[in-house]
Amino acid sequence: MAPLYMDDLFVGQRFKSGTHSLDAAQIMVFARQFDPQYFHLDDVQAKTSLFGGLAASGWHTAALTMRMIVDSTPFPAGVIGTNANVKWPMPTRPGDVLHVESEIMSITPSQSRPDRGRLVMKSLTLNDRGDVVQELEATILVSRKPQGEVA
Repeated sequence: MAPLYMDDLFVGQRFKSGTHSLDAAQIMVFARQFDPQYFHLDDVQAKTSLFGGLAASGWHTAALTMRMIVDSTPFPAGVIGTNANVKWPMPTRPGDVLHVESEIMSITPSQSRPDRGRLVMKSLTLNDRGDVVQELEATILVSRKPQGEVA
């Protein structure tokens, strides 16, 4: 993908990621290291939780979302967030095949730094049944085209 600078972007522009298949082993490996709660680690015990079965950590879903956003948005300076609002309306489960659909909601050039700006991007992480498992609205720093390049 060709790099996209702030000057190339527009409000309403959409990006769609590739997919990631999630299984119980991935959920447990992540949970052991970063969120060791029984409903992420043990399928039998998880059935007694409010999730009613094994569920991925929300932070695991967020990490997978980040990877898919990075892979689907060719911003030359990277995907550098300055703030974010995350919601997990339903659990991510073993067997889910995830993808991310993102949309640019606003673009604001910096007043003090002419080489960059900010954009607000809303990203929905969906499973293969079309259920939204994560909603993310993030403000991202984005580079402007280097001096001398035509927009």
